[in-house]
Amino acid sequence: PNIPLLTQDGDKVRFFDDLIKDKVVAINFIFTGCGDSCPVETARLRQVQKLLGERVGQDIFFYSISIDPYNDTPATLKRYAQKFAIGPGWTLLTGEAADIEQLRRSLGLYIEGLENGRSKDHNLSLIIGNQASGRWMKASPFESPYILADRLANSLHNWKTASAQRRDYTQAPDIRPPSAGEQLFRTRCSSCHTLGDAERGVTHGIGPDLLGVTRQRDEAWLKRWLMAPDQMLAAKDPLAMLLYEQYNQLAMPNMRLGETEVAALLGYLDEETARLQKQ
Repeated sequence: PNIPLLTQDGDKVRFFDDLIKDKVVAINFIFTGCGDSCPVETARLRQVQKLLGERVGQDIFFYSISIDPYNDTPATLKRYAQKFAIGPGWTLLTGEAADIEQLRRSLGLYIEGLENGRSKDHNLSLIIGNQASGRWMKASPFESPYILADRLANSLHNWKTASAQRRDYTQAPDIRPPSAGEQLFRTRCSSCHTLGDAERGVTHGIGPDLLGVTRQRDEAWLKRWLMAPDQMLAAKDPLAMLLYEQYNQLAMPNMRLGETEVAALLGYLDEETARLQKQ
């Protein structure tokens, strides 16, 4: 549908004519008041944007559309974009609630029975596609940013961009299975945090680097922080508030981690700290 929308700068646009016609795009739906999945989703897409570099805004375009237009005004969306240091080529949009629901249904991102009027209950998939070729696919915002970047830069462009110098498969490094803690870090943490600043394609996280955090912070405090950061912020925990202010008032999302997952994640951070500090 060619619905009208407003950008974070207050510009009026049409969904088809101005945003997706003849373009390769990534489209997701968020709301700025989300305290768990949306910040992680946005941070992950920010990684993808950094990997794609200047191509975002030239032949690849990102669109994040609010599902809470009553609260997400253009000014609110602009502040959200600034918090996440969203660069050119990524537009945040709002509009009329009925129009946005129609768009979500058309894109297959509205789940009957799940949508019950509460903004937090929404489909977390994103749509990537090439309007000119008619090729569209759903993707998870939580998968590897390298996979998403490759799909947007190469497969959706029909591999028109020359690849880097190819190497023989015999030169590929051995792959070790990641631990449970490492998997958690990759899928839940690496979109916002670095670990010794060693994440490829990410020079600075939007949250603190986690090297040595298990040795610098009280273990009980870390466990509470990982399990219920929203509650600690609501209770005005001094350290939680300090981090909130230090990192652009970007709240740590509640990842719904259990005790076993927290223990695995802290174990991985401790092991990586020991390994990296030996080098």
